[in-house]
Amino acid sequence: MVRFLINKPIAVTMTFIALLALGIIATLRLPVSLMPDVDIPKITVHVSAESLSARELENAIVSQFRLQLMQVAHLADIKSETRDGSAVIKLDFDYGTHIDYAFIEVNEKIDRGMASLPVSVDRPRVIKASATDIPVFYLNLTLKRPPLQSTARDELFPVSQEFADLSNFAGQVIRKRIEQLPQVAIADISGQVFPEILILPDTRKLEGLGISIPDIENVLAENNMSLGNLLIQDGQYQYNVRFGNEIKTRQDIADIYLKNNDRLVQLKDIATVVQHPQNRKGMVVSDGQDAVTMAIIKQSDARMSELKKELKALTEIFRTDYPNIEFTVTRDQTQLLDFSIRNLSQSLYLGAFLAFIVMFLFLKNYKSPWLVGITIPAALIISLLFFQLAGISLNVVSLAGLVLGISIMTDNSIVVIDNISQHRERGSNLDVACINGTNEVFRPMLSAVFTTCAVYIPLIFIGGITGALFYDQAVAITISQFVSLFIGVTVLPVYYKLMFQNGKPGELSGMLRRVNELDYGKLYEKGFKYVMRHQVSGILVVIFMLAGAVVLFLNLEKTKLPPIVRDETILRIDWNERINIGENNRRVQEIIAEVRDHLIHNSCIIGEQQFLLDHNAPKSGSEALVYLKAKTPAALDSVFVSIESALGKNFRQAGYTFEDAGNIFDQLFGDDQPPLMVRLRATGDFGTAGNQYLKDAVDDLQDALPGTSISDIIWQEQMVLRADASLLALYEVTYDQVFGALRRAFRENELMLITGNQNFVPVILGEKPGYIRDVIAGLTVSNKKNAEIPLNILLKEESGIDLKTIIAGQEGEYYPVSVEVPAGEVRKTQAEVRETLVKKGRFEAGFTGSFFSNRTLLKQLIVIFTISLALLYFILASQFESLTLPLIVLLEIPVDLFGAFIFLKLFGEGINLMSMIGIVVMSGVVINDSILKVDTFNQLMKEGYPLMKALMVGGQRRLKPIVMTALTAILALLPLLFFGGIGADLQKPMALTIIGGMIVGTVVSLYVVPLGYYYLRK
Repeated sequence: MVRFLINKPIAVTMTFIALLALGIIATLRLPVSLMPDVDIPKITVHVSAESLSARELENAIVSQFRLQLMQVAHLADIKSETRDGSAVIKLDFDYGTHIDYAFIEVNEKIDRGMASLPVSVDRPRVIKASATDIPVFYLNLTLKRPPLQSTARDELFPVSQEFADLSNFAGQVIRKRIEQLPQVAIADISGQVFPEILILPDTRKLEGLGISIPDIENVLAENNMSLGNLLIQDGQYQYNVRFGNEIKTRQDIADIYLKNNDRLVQLKDIATVVQHPQNRKGMVVSDGQDAVTMAIIKQSDARMSELKKELKALTEIFRTDYPNIEFTVTRDQTQLLDFSIRNLSQSLYLGAFLAFIVMFLFLKNYKSPWLVGITIPAALIISLLFFQLAGISLNVVSLAGLVLGISIMTDNSIVVIDNISQHRERGSNLDVACINGTNEVFRPMLSAVFTTCAVYIPLIFIGGITGALFYDQAVAITISQFVSLFIGVTVLPVYYKLMFQNGKPGELSGMLRRVNELDYGKLYEKGFKYVMRHQVSGILVVIFMLAGAVVLFLNLEKTKLPPIVRDETILRIDWNERINIGENNRRVQEIIAEVRDHLIHNSCIIGEQQFLLDHNAPKSGSEALVYLKAKTPAALDSVFVSIESALGKNFRQAGYTFEDAGNIFDQLFGDDQPPLMVRLRATGDFGTAGNQYLKDAVDDLQDALPGTSISDIIWQEQMVLRADASLLALYEVTYDQVFGALRRAFRENELMLITGNQNFVPVILGEKPGYIRDVIAGLTVSNKKNAEIPLNILLKEESGIDLKTIIAGQEGEYYPVSVEVPAGEVRKTQAEVRETLVKKGRFEAGFTGSFFSNRTLLKQLIVIFTISLALLYFILASQFESLTLPLIVLLEIPVDLFGAFIFLKLFGEGINLMSMIGIVVMSGVVINDSILKVDTFNQLMKEGYPLMKALMVGGQRRLKPIVMTALTAILALLPLLFFGGIGADLQKPMALTIIGGMIVGTVVSLYVVPLGYYYLRK
């Protein structure tokens, strides 16, 4: 084939240009995403019942749904979290489950369970998860100038009218304009305030006129009717006449007439009718100001660059059109994608440049390096064409595969060019050199492609979402490998002939030879002879490195992700008290004031939120999530210390955690569990004593594990008002009357909904707010004899504490206790926990945590690595037609691990997903050199060379490509060791393993592989 192609340069060029054109078109059409669009095998069910306590909701509803949902096929785990008024049931499925079918089955189970629920309980919402549901970034809207009136005038007006207008404007205008962008799936919004109409009766006027509260309720119902349409014919015409009297505005309510003793009275004469913001259950605060925030979620097939460009342009229009509103972008997830694209560009430029310099020095001419500058970008563009055909998007994972693939593309180009150059140096004419030089390395290069794919492809069999996402990387590397091979054996020899057909090696050859007079062949010969004379020492060194690799592996820290230097964090607080959102916000701002000098920006999500898709938002009024952007990573350390001190000093009962700011990689791959989570399950039904027993059990664990951080129990205070049945009978008062009076007193008596401007405005009949005991002390109810009975004599107040959140799983209810212990002490701690609990026998323990998930992932990686080695052996055995020669190549991998682990240890890194990927990459690259070398030894032996001569000549022939490929790979990765930022931090472990393995692997390929070949052939 090469003989045919080198004589058809125009045909090859036209085909090459056509492929490049198709590749460029495909590149422009490829979707650009943060992550591959994969269905995360998770479904969440949201249950809402505002009138029920956590215990009532768990016993009456959630436990029933949980039993139903446990029957869903392919369910891996189920967990429910129940609080006052709401619950979330989380279902995890085995990876590979068709999530759409699971979604249908979950809805069927929900529908089946609805029959046994109270009518007042709405149908639960069912949401399936996807990687594209993760917000790209958040957009905060605040007022630039403080409002003229106080932010909170009184209880009826908790926010200014200006902010109420901003809230409505954000939902009705800004959100819709953002969602009109074709790249945006949804702008998930929170922090809005909605209006309501409140009717405050004047009690004295009502008593004087003899008008009762039921009279007001009845007249409102009578004046809000819609009886439908009447079809009226008028000669040859007919009309639809709507008949009814609907209330539309606050003024309509105020103008309603009541008849009292033949006298007409308007509602505004006996009550105050106020339109005001509803009582907020949650709020958003940006840099100390009330805000509305939008979580921007991208369409799965949209290009990220286009989304950023369009949204940036739209935001600039907003800033011009609405100068009184501040638009702030926070928690930008695109930084990692930007780094990946920038890293791809840098790798392309740096790889080509370094390859050019290395080949310039080693090959001693200026023409050959230009071939690399042509072929590497071309291979990348053509690879993107196959991305389009394979349905793969450009994302963090596939871009990482391309970055790794570029180094392999460079290796293939170097091998082909160097081998052709060697044939010319040995006296072959240009045509013969191009033909024989390419054909000679085609078979080992093809084997190298298969072996590299054999190393990468098993990554997709890692369990869970990790394996699903790394499918894109495996496919990306496979595509780049075959494209590189195709260009190496078709395009390179054609253009090599065109460049050198004038017979001149290059005008700078003479100068280069004077500058670089090092004889690589003689240098290698000295090293080779030294190794062959000291074979025992060489074998001992190999044994030492194998043992060292094992020791280092056992001692290196094992985590899912590498540590990342950050300048942002999320503080999650549960005040563990029954406070409202106003007090919650006051406390949060007090904490932020302690660290404000260290911050660039802060956003606070306080209390219950209105997001549709954010499952991690606070779920009660006493919780807060605070995003903190520090000026520097060092400033963030000061933020941690100051906040811990302030919370410990002023709010000892509060529970809090610091979390990573939630970049896309963390959310999909990170593990937010502590090293050890103890699941305490009661051994019996202890009734009201159960809470005290739980507290005792946690105290016992703390005593048994001194110096170990154990999470506190999150309690909540409860107030229960009970009506005395005997007094109700004595005073002839019904439960409904008592409940109705309480609903009016606390503004929960909703009479109707008015359809406003795309909103539903509730109409509430109530009282002015006040303290609970004061309000109850002033309430009365009318009995059957129209006597006013004080409500406080009919009610008894009881108080107590209970769990704030009731958690349950497949095993039933349990209470999670997080234990912060080093990984090496987990087993010992498990035994101590069991021993402590057995003494009283009230609780038994189950164990979960990041320690176990990390170990599971590590075991999967080891199994997959073993499978990869087996596949490599089969491929190499087929190529070499030998059962023993592959062992020489495979032995190199465990030896090279010593270099990888040494570099991880020296730079303070450990074993994690990124370093394991680096090991895979290193294995694929290094063994390619050994495959070429062993293949060269075999060819020389077939040509009649004696064993030692074949080893010497083969080593000299493959010396320069081995050194050149190692140098280009190492030099291209070196900057990652010294650059900062989240992208560099993530890729640093991968770079360390490749650099360390390549350094050791180069020495092994040069000297240990010939030594092994010598023993097998001798």
